[in-house]
Amino acid sequence: MRGHSRTSTRKGQTGGVKPVVEADVVNTLENSTVGGPPGARYTASDEVKRRGVRRMKAIATGFLVLATIVYALASWGVRSGVGGWAAYVQAAAEAGMVGALADWFAVTALFRRPLGLPIPHTAIIPTKKDVFGRSLGQFVGENFLSVEVVRGRLRGLGVGRRLGEWLAAPGSAERVTREASAALRGALAVLRDEDVQAVVGEAVTRRAAAQPIAQPIGAMLARVLAEGGHRGVVDLCVVRAHDWLVEHSDSVIDTISQEAPGWTPKFIDHQVGVRVYRELLRFAEDVRDNPQHAARGAVDSFLEDFAKELRTDPETIARVERAKADLLARSEVQDLIASAWGAVRAMVLEAAEDEDSQLRVRMRDGVRSFGLRLATDARLQAKLDGWLEDAAEYVVDTYRSEITSLISDTVAGWDADDASRKIEANVGRDLQFIRINGTVVGAAAGLLIHTVSVLV
Repeated sequence: MRGHSRTSTRKGQTGGVKPVVEADVVNTLENSTVGGPPGARYTASDEVKRRGVRRMKAIATGFLVLATIVYALASWGVRSGVGGWAAYVQAAAEAGMVGALADWFAVTALFRRPLGLPIPHTAIIPTKKDVFGRSLGQFVGENFLSVEVVRGRLRGLGVGRRLGEWLAAPGSAERVTREASAALRGALAVLRDEDVQAVVGEAVTRRAAAQPIAQPIGAMLARVLAEGGHRGVVDLCVVRAHDWLVEHSDSVIDTISQEAPGWTPKFIDHQVGVRVYRELLRFAEDVRDNPQHAARGAVDSFLEDFAKELRTDPETIARVERAKADLLARSEVQDLIASAWGAVRAMVLEAAEDEDSQLRVRMRDGVRSFGLRLATDARLQAKLDGWLEDAAEYVVDTYRSEITSLISDTVAGWDADDASRKIEANVGRDLQFIRINGTVVGAAAGLLIHTVSVLV
């Protein structure tokens, strides 16, 4: 481990120096990055595991020491003639030492060179790290990221049926709706109003500018005229004109009087104004009360001609399109289009926050209905499963090399010593059992071989 730890004791702390040293080691590891890129860092958790490895090493070494002591005592017993049994113990202890040493060499050779000697094919993990990374990536790509494996796994899971059952279960639709509403609120909070308004304004303006309106308006007007839908508007205009004449009689009379020649007497001008006003009022009453009045027919004829021109006359069509362009270019219209986003945003936010809003109610009902159908409709399940399998196949075919290269490149980027120590900290404890087993099995094999040799 790089760095150092403080070994000074703290006054008033029980437990001596060891707890202080261990605490300082853990604190140092937690507050520092120990060599290597992410994934190869030697962490405080690794240090705890490494202490366990040390304990198991001590135990395994103890077995070797015990076998050595037994061998020495048994050899003395053989030379002293204490009995035939001493030879059996000597053979078992000797084979146990051999097994212990052989397995010690094998386990140590995985992570470092035994005794620092440059023996070939030792320190396998530090020297073959990149090869292991490439082999691991290739193994994952061939055995886990094949199209057949992925499709078979997805087909066996029955994602469509499980998803349908979950969506149909009580509370699931409410949860989906709640999470979707939260996501919607989050998305609206992230979006800047000015950016959205600019996009909406440009989209609406471009769409409106590209869409011709003269001929659709002409067709709609012709249909309205054919159905007589315009008569209500004409009636309203006539009534309002009559009422306006009644309410503004003095103004109308004065206006007409002022337009008379200057050489006529004033009282004659007034009488002419009254006379003209009465005729206008009588005309308005006739038009209002007589549905077959000629003026109404003239309006109908004008509207019919105008509807036809909107559909067929190039000049009229061009004028309407120019008027549309001029209208869209006005700042008031652009401000109105931009302000629509604010209203829509406020409405959506309010609906997303209110659990009883129509938006959330319809969303819950839709999710629950879809879940019930998906849970029972085999064809829909098969269709959804097929989509998932196709998507997985596309991902596997397209990104297999990137995924496997991620594994090999990550392993290649690790520091060799740190990676070796990290792997040893995580698996070294189990490897020490190989040494213990080697000692025990070796002793048993030595005893068996010696017994067979004596018997033969």
